[in-house]
Amino acid sequence: MTRIVPVQRPGAPQVSGHQNSLDGVRAVAALSVLVFHVALNAGAVAQQIRGGWAFNGGQVGVAVFFVLSGLLLYRPWAHAALGGRPAPHTGDYLLKRALRILPAYWVLVVAVMVFAHRDHLTDGGALLGLLTLTHIYFPQDWWANGLGPREIGQVWSLAVEAAFYVTLPATAALLARFARRGTNLAERARRLLTAIGAYGMISFVFTIVMYVPDHHPSWGVWPLRYTAWFGVGMAFAVLTVWAREDPRSPAARFCRTIAGCWGTCWLAALCLLLIAASPITGPLDLDTTANVWTSTLHILVFGACAAFFVGPAALAPAHHPVMSAALGNPFMQWLGRISYGVFLWQMVVILAWYEATGRLFNGNLVTDLFVLSVGAVLAGAAGYHLTERPVQTLYRPKDRAAGT
Repeated sequence: MTRIVPVQRPGAPQVSGHQNSLDGVRAVAALSVLVFHVALNAGAVAQQIRGGWAFNGGQVGVAVFFVLSGLLLYRPWAHAALGGRPAPHTGDYLLKRALRILPAYWVLVVAVMVFAHRDHLTDGGALLGLLTLTHIYFPQDWWANGLGPREIGQVWSLAVEAAFYVTLPATAALLARFARRGTNLAERARRLLTAIGAYGMISFVFTIVMYVPDHHPSWGVWPLRYTAWFGVGMAFAVLTVWAREDPRSPAARFCRTIAGCWGTCWLAALCLLLIAASPITGPLDLDTTANVWTSTLHILVFGACAAFFVGPAALAPAHHPVMSAALGNPFMQWLGRISYGVFLWQMVVILAWYEATGRLFNGNLVTDLFVLSVGAVLAGAAGYHLTERPVQTLYRPKDRAAGT
């Protein structure tokens, strides 16, 4: 007689505490942005080498960062809206966010201004904008473009993140107010997902406004352009909480399906990455102007790629074997911990290398990518141990689920 062994369903997704696999997701995002910036400054992205266009896909790291922020930061508010738990205290939340990002960032700004732009140290308005991450709204004449000094050009995305942090309590309150009209958990969750969908649509409306009736290129790095990417993470947060509160819900089945089909999801992410890297989502050089269609596809395709990549890790149970092995192993956890420093210091390392070698936009990508990856990781590790970690010891957050 054949013995029938019951099928063991995976557990519910994790909705609080630290998730090792998301450290790995964060590490992949940081490294992909690093690869893009190395290839860009080596001249590879602008098709100076065969297949160089593929490195343009490294920009997906920004979308991954935004999805992660939407997931991790909104999740406590989603739990409050669906599970009846108290919402995070706004003051504690904002203090934690400020301590998490600002001290390390201020060290970077001071270093760049002192060593690279000392003649602008007396420019109080520009310095204040840089220190408060509002410089993307008030570009200065001495910047090459609207991103700020070239040594911190990548920080535009941190400015977008900061705007999301500051507005999230109010956004979450409005979403919860809409969701509370539901009479049960399923109805509240569906209303919340609908409202988040409307929030995400702001990206596409704003992108059209960027071009119609007149083109405003500086608006391309403003927060309203990226609500879709944050919205993906916020939707994941709702799905995980809904699945946790009701294991028989459609959300629970969806989470189990995505976690079980991780290979298919990551293959889809890879295909979307190749599409995103092509000119269909924007020019491959800095001289060609994008248009409304490529800018819209940029949001859509990069966002979908990030969703397929992050989804299996976000929706899987805490001890999913593949997520733990691929993304939650000790090395990926370490890279995830220092990823903020890698992100902050990468352009300083890259530009210092190309200025020393005299090969800006004419580099050897094979050699440069290895050297600069090691240099950026070492700089990130130094920044983590000298600035980030000491600051983190100054506070003990009551709810670790509210942070990244």
